[in-house]
Amino acid sequence: MENETQQHQKHHHRVSKTPRFVYHCHIFLIILFTLFSITQAFDYADALSKSLLYFEAQRSGRLPYNQRVNWRHHSGLTDGLEQGVDLVGGYYDAGDHVKFGLPMAFTVTMLSWSAIEFREQIVEAGEFVHVMEAIKWGTDYFIKAHTSPNVLWAEVGDGDTDHYCWQRPEDMTTSRQAFKIDEKNPGSDLAGETAAAMAAASIVFRKTNPHYSQLLLHHAHQLFEFGDKYRGKYDGSVGVVKSYYASVSGYMDELLWGAMWLYKATDKEEYFEYIISKAHTFGGIGWSISEFSWDVKYAGLQVLASKFFMDEKHKKHADILQQYKSKAEYYICSCLNKNNGTNNVERTPAGLLYVRQWNNMQYVSTASFLLTIYSEFLKSKNQKLNCHDGIVGHEEILSFAKSQVDYILGQNPLNMSYLVGYGPKYPKRVHHRGASIVSYRENKGFIGCTQGYDNWYGVQEPNPNILVGALVGGPDNLDNFEDQRNNYVQTEACTYNTAPLVGVFAKFLQIGNRSLAYDSDSLLVSSF
Repeated sequence: MENETQQHQKHHHRVSKTPRFVYHCHIFLIILFTLFSITQAFDYADALSKSLLYFEAQRSGRLPYNQRVNWRHHSGLTDGLEQGVDLVGGYYDAGDHVKFGLPMAFTVTMLSWSAIEFREQIVEAGEFVHVMEAIKWGTDYFIKAHTSPNVLWAEVGDGDTDHYCWQRPEDMTTSRQAFKIDEKNPGSDLAGETAAAMAAASIVFRKTNPHYSQLLLHHAHQLFEFGDKYRGKYDGSVGVVKSYYASVSGYMDELLWGAMWLYKATDKEEYFEYIISKAHTFGGIGWSISEFSWDVKYAGLQVLASKFFMDEKHKKHADILQQYKSKAEYYICSCLNKNNGTNNVERTPAGLLYVRQWNNMQYVSTASFLLTIYSEFLKSKNQKLNCHDGIVGHEEILSFAKSQVDYILGQNPLNMSYLVGYGPKYPKRVHHRGASIVSYRENKGFIGCTQGYDNWYGVQEPNPNILVGALVGGPDNLDNFEDQRNNYVQTEACTYNTAPLVGVFAKFLQIGNRSLAYDSDSLLVSSF
């Protein structure tokens, strides 16, 4: 019996003793989990996926079989009919149902730039097909809207009559009159931005759909020529847009911007010469700008031009390119709070960039994009940035961009994600007609023009449909935010808010994954 007990104890001892390998694995997993919580405080993969769903929610026209946002249905199916042109498709810019050409084109340019600059990261995340679909939904519409070399349809619907109603897009009873620019009614800013969008998109589709890529380039070239030959601001020709998307910066930035993207798409010297020869007269090296938006393209142009400065093939234009680079650095330094005194972008107490009261998040997302791009540029050239208030490395620039993105995703005093549908707390009463009214798929009964105001607009309940991936206007200059449907300054979202984040989310996802892989490899070595 004693022997049996001893044998049993020996056996039990062997079973209960944790082998050294298992013990190390256990410790490794605990450390890995801790690391994961530190390095992956935010789920950038989820943010990326959700941001792309937003563009599906904003679609106008006949929705495709693979539409993932299923509370939406076909809308605007007679757009252009009054004018005898097919203008079905494209995007609604925000919470209403007007199709505004300028912000739509900028949205597509930024989606395309994301796809070009962060292609590898987006592919790695498994979202490249969705990015291409989002871009193509816009470019297909631009092809339709560009009915002849010197005619571009600028807008469908008008803000005044549209804002009188609160309806689902599927029920629209408002005017769908279309407005165009042509030789007698020029719009160089709109033509230039649409050319930029189509040229940038042509780069995205070059490998997967070469015929479509060439078609986009053909349109881009014609649109640029049209905009350059017949010069004028589009809001002078399309008066109804003035209260909504007036071209305050004029058209010179868009012409330089269009030429830049055509040069990147074609490598034709004529476009590069345009950027150089017009650099001074068109303000490319004259304006020091601290915002980048659907209206003001200078900062984006200057960042792109900076990349040519070190190239041997552009050496003879080094002087002009240096001036472009200097202006790009002014923008970056102003975002980093390292310009001289009053030349910095304001910040909220919690550190969010603050440009202006209405829809401030658009400037945060574009800044995050340009900061990330410029950080990558400096890293690739092994350079540092010389600001008035000190020298900055690429890591510090990227770190600040990350702080802005993380604020958007919930690292802020309210613990509020301003990306709708992301995280446990986000705006529930987004200023958006379709999201705030019962889905057409649930209730096909017609909802009239003012019925929406009577039954949906003023209620305190959350929107019945979640506008996933929308980036709302965001908090005020003191980090305060009021989640109310009528607070459109803060709760309305726009396509050009979300577009720049697509590439940035993909970049930070890749950094997180690689950092995690590196840390786990180091731990594995040190554990054995």
